[in-house]
Amino acid sequence: MFRGLVLSLLLMCSGAFAKEAAPVAADPALEARVTAITAELRCLVCQNQTIADSNSGLADDLRMQVREQLRKGASDQQVLQFMTDRYGDFVLYRPPFKASTALLWIGPTALLVVGLGALVLVLRRRAKLAPDRFEPDDDDAAADGDTAR
Repeated sequence: MFRGLVLSLLLMCSGAFAKEAAPVAADPALEARVTAITAELRCLVCQNQTIADSNSGLADDLRMQVREQLRKGASDQQVLQFMTDRYGDFVLYRPPFKASTALLWIGPTALLVVGLGALVLVLRRRAKLAPDRFEPDDDDAAADGDTAR
């Protein structure tokens, strides 16, 4: 009874700890551009989130930098170039294909091809083996033992 009362009081008071929504800029077009650009930039702290999705302090700072660049009249491409110049290609959520990032683009496909090739090779070798080369399953041995009695 007491636990239920405490739980209900905590639930009623939880609204007092909620954060206030971030203020939206007076210019909805600017905010749309900020959102589009920050969706293309990787959070340097979270690394698996975009700056638009991250709640880290650094992501807040980077969103402010993007907003300030756009207010100064920079194009979307200029803002992305500014961030790339400052933080390298790593900040881009989809880095460009070039010599330094080729492994990022080709690596997963190469690993998949090598893995599938190894699987096919092993399966072909196993198919050529005689049945007596394999150890019997426990279920097969038990079934053979039951019929032998």
